[in-house]
Amino acid sequence: MDAEKNQVVGDKETVAVEGSFSDHDLTYQITEEKDAGKRIDKYLSEQLSEWSRSAIQKYIRDGEVTVNQKTVKTGYKTCPGDRIELHVKPPVEPDILPENIPLDILYEDNDIIVINKPKQMVVHPAPGHFSGTVVNALLYHCKDSLSGINGVMRPGIVHRIDQDTTGAIVACKNDQAHQKIAAQLKEHSITRTYQAIVLHHLSQPQGTIESTIGRHPADRKKMAMNVKNGKRAVTHYQVLNPLNHQLNYIECRLETGRTHQIRVHMAGIGHPILGDQVYGPSKLSRTICPWNLTGQTLHAKTLGFVHPTTNQYIEFDAPLPQYFVQMLSDLQQ
Repeated sequence: MDAEKNQVVGDKETVAVEGSFSDHDLTYQITEEKDAGKRIDKYLSEQLSEWSRSAIQKYIRDGEVTVNQKTVKTGYKTCPGDRIELHVKPPVEPDILPENIPLDILYEDNDIIVINKPKQMVVHPAPGHFSGTVVNALLYHCKDSLSGINGVMRPGIVHRIDQDTTGAIVACKNDQAHQKIAAQLKEHSITRTYQAIVLHHLSQPQGTIESTIGRHPADRKKMAMNVKNGKRAVTHYQVLNPLNHQLNYIECRLETGRTHQIRVHMAGIGHPILGDQVYGPSKLSRTICPWNLTGQTLHAKTLGFVHPTTNQYIEFDAPLPQYFVQMLSDLQQ
């Protein structure tokens, strides 16, 4: 064993109940041989899949992680019988300020607002994006009329689309509307169709992709198909126009709604979305892609659901962004 790496750097008394939260503490016991001998930051990142490894390393450096009631360094190697405790600091939520950002409003009433989100606009604040988001714009436009179920960081937000995905999203102005829309999302009864341009010739004009989707085991910023503890994901697709066969214009209908679902599924069958730097090729020849793209060519075209007050089905169509229209025009010439 490496004595230098396993050097104890201090003492810290903690109170924790094994396998549960107690005063924001998490406790783990090294009982399996496969977990012994791992760096403590790697072991904890495997247990806390939603956390980045750098965040876990900061907790260790700050003395918020103890092994057998003693703080350790990030290079500490786990041993059989080790009792690891992590004190989870309560999140400090910054003030989210209203900003006068124009919104492309497709529909609005006293319960909901449906907007056509532009490219490069984040839906809700997150580290690195505390301004310029849909939430900042909604706070200015709707004033105090937004649901509070998802907390101060996500007022009104019941679902989201990625930063570089454009198209229709709905926000809720009160908690009752939020609960009813959220229930439809959970039941997968909301209509959500997307349009995209994908790489390579699709031999089948339509099809269904079914898998599980979960956090990528090696890259926590990505999602992956058929991983341990993944959730069921179903995407139906059809070719709208084969274009030049190197690029195809398609429509996808979500049966479920997992993070990055369409991007992961299309890449998984060998047809990544054009411009997707995460799941597609990092570079393409100018012959195939002569445009200067910013992220994936993916648009949330249609959104339909039962209105939370009238109980009538309503559906909205978000026009394609101009860059997408121009690409289709170029490819069909």
